[in-house]
Amino acid sequence: MENVRHMNHRDPADPADFDVLSTQAPHDTEAEALVIGAVMHDAAAYHACAAIIDRDDFYHPAHRLLWDTVAGLVAAGTPPHPVLIRAEIDNLGRLREVEGGNTINRLGADYLPATSAPHFAEQISEAARKRRYDEHANRLKSAVLSGAPGEDLDALVADFTHAEQLRESTGHGPAHLVAAILNWGTFFATDFGAIQLLPGKLMGPGQQITVVGDGKAGKSLFCQEWMWRMATGQSFLGDKPQAPVRILYLDAENGQEQVQERFLSFGAGPLTMGELQYASFPPVRPLDTAAGGADLLALVKATEADLVVIDTVSRFISGPENDADTWLGLYRHTLLPLKRDRVGSIRLDHFGKDKDRGGRGSSAKTQDVDHVWELSYQGGGALTLKRTHTRTGIGPDHFSLLRQSQRDGDNWAVGGTRHVVMTHEAPSGMAAVPGTVEHIISVLDRARVPNDASNRAVRQTLVDLQVPAGNAKIADAVAIRKARPESSSIDRSPKAFPEPLPEGVPGTRSRNTPGTEETPAQMVPGTPAEHPGTPPVPHVPPSKRGNGEGTPERTDPLCTTCTRPLDPTWAAYGHTTHTTCTTT
Repeated sequence: MENVRHMNHRDPADPADFDVLSTQAPHDTEAEALVIGAVMHDAAAYHACAAIIDRDDFYHPAHRLLWDTVAGLVAAGTPPHPVLIRAEIDNLGRLREVEGGNTINRLGADYLPATSAPHFAEQISEAARKRRYDEHANRLKSAVLSGAPGEDLDALVADFTHAEQLRESTGHGPAHLVAAILNWGTFFATDFGAIQLLPGKLMGPGQQITVVGDGKAGKSLFCQEWMWRMATGQSFLGDKPQAPVRILYLDAENGQEQVQERFLSFGAGPLTMGELQYASFPPVRPLDTAAGGADLLALVKATEADLVVIDTVSRFISGPENDADTWLGLYRHTLLPLKRDRVGSIRLDHFGKDKDRGGRGSSAKTQDVDHVWELSYQGGGALTLKRTHTRTGIGPDHFSLLRQSQRDGDNWAVGGTRHVVMTHEAPSGMAAVPGTVEHIISVLDRARVPNDASNRAVRQTLVDLQVPAGNAKIADAVAIRKARPESSSIDRSPKAFPEPLPEGVPGTRSRNTPGTEETPAQMVPGTPAEHPGTPPVPHVPPSKRGNGEGTPERTDPLCTTCTRPLDPTWAAYGHTTHTTCTTT
């Protein structure tokens, strides 16, 4: 038996013979199975256990999936049953995670009465607590072995202690429920009107908003720059810089190449992303289900985000957009828990077929948000951002924006893309009177509509801006603007617009396809321009004549009689007039 390797049995009582990093995490499989069996048959058992434990307390992934599914049925008012649970998991395509349904059959065959389930939920809670301490000890051990300084070890201990204290005060049971009751003294002492709005002044902390727009408006581009500047403590839309905000951006709309090109065009880089966490095509379950809400809340908890962006919301739901239950489910399972935790959210959405009716789908989608912002592209890089719904009324209702961008060969120039607020001088005289031709011309100039724009393009622009105008006055305004010299068009000086006019949207064309440049109104390749024609190139006055760079302009002496130039040689002899002028 010389070739037999004898196992070294450890003595659990001897700390020196105990390897912390190799032990199995504490858990109670039997208690988990009994609780899952009970809640699959009785909503009362679920409610009793939910006051003691949550999904994170389950050690086995299959048990967490079953718990989430029961939670979704109970939240929808449907009594749980193993058959319904199997159907729900089958619809998600996840039966393999419960052994093709065998786990459901096994745990549902023999189950506890609802009154006995809380006892085993307590055992699950205790095992989970020990598991958290075990994981904390492992992190500390790993940090010590890697040579971490004492300050890092102190930070690990402080973070763990804070998390446990927070869990005890807001975790489960009566303390968690009572925490929702307002303290009247604190409540009325709070000046909600004085709350600092987030950079850009489009929302306040913890609020939920929707940004709606069509495919050519560039919603993602606008929101990506906004979130990057907010996460790095920069100003946005002329607002004052604030402390960086922790942001989680969920993107199921834009490819990674597109995202990289856009952030580079903002001036971002790997070391300048601040507090922005970006999830590209995250594998979260539909957010209008309990399982999807649990996934998102887990992501928010892991990233400690204060603000979540969902781009685009239609990519993250499973129900029909025209069904009110879809949006009620989204609110109940995802948005309500976020709002309760004071985590803000921004949902990007598309216009429906009728742009005047706002976002696509059921009207129920706007009932739960604090603000609805509509982003519209006006041509020439100009955009309007208009608030159509609001609960609070705090902050401005309308922005006139300019999207600036620069090209560097086939790529977008680093740091050359940004959104700024357009400033205009207030119209005076007849231009300030709505309905006059002068007012129409003033509106078109402020919207940066080209002087040579057609009647049809002008009419559509006025419709988009909600400016009433008859066909006769539109024709007069178009004729006047076409007749005036090019130099009298809208001011495009560096003082008014410090960057060149935009050429499109970063990230919406391939870097390797020269010769396919889009017009400024083409926000996505293959999408027709919103207004016919392309904006004119800014007027450039002719350069002064000279013999080369730095050569002063020639200034000949003038005749004192007729003011025409004198011959330099004639003037050199002291003559101040032409001979013909002298004789006459």
